[in-house]
Amino acid sequence: MIIRKKFSYEGSHVVRNCASRRCSHSIHGHSAIVELMFYASELDNAGMVMDFGLMGALKQIVDSFDHTHDMWNKESEKILDFFKEENERWVILPFNPTAEMLSLMFFAYAKHIIEHTVFNNGEGEIEIMAVRYHETDTGYAEAGREDFEHIWMPRYSLNDIIFSEGIRSEWPEAFEDVLMNNKKIVNPDIPLQIEL
Repeated sequence: MIIRKKFSYEGSHVVRNCASRRCSHSIHGHSAIVELMFYASELDNAGMVMDFGLMGALKQIVDSFDHTHDMWNKESEKILDFFKEENERWVILPFNPTAEMLSLMFFAYAKHIIEHTVFNNGEGEIEIMAVRYHETDTGYAEAGREDFEHIWMPRYSLNDIIFSEGIRSEWPEAFEDVLMNNKKIVNPDIPLQIEL
């Protein structure tokens, strides 16, 4: 069975090397929607793939990009320094911040978070199936497992993504340890109200 959860944020970027001059030469913003799709072969004790209420860490990683400027680490020092000095919220990425690459990045974060979560309500083996990154109302990029394995895995690591102190200061306690140090998220035990 498959479930889907949408999150949204407002952010800006420049997409270098693309055909559109407006996109490649000007900072511009988007109202992004990040759509996560999860699969499980078994349902939990409530009859769900995963309770939407347990997606706090996933919501937090998407929210970390809200009101940020995303920059490729190959930008000039002048641009990188400007945003670091004049903005509280910025992210430096090891890739050009296209919709395609951002969908892969959010796939990597969702995979990491799910793999580092201890589920305690009889959940089956939960997997991230795909991530859709809607850059506009009319266009999105979708990343799946094959894309993750063939494009992301050989080239990129979540540890290469740099969040500003302004973003990290808003993270709940231990969230950075989950992302960077493989700390586990332990979900609460849910007592059965009705015996199965």
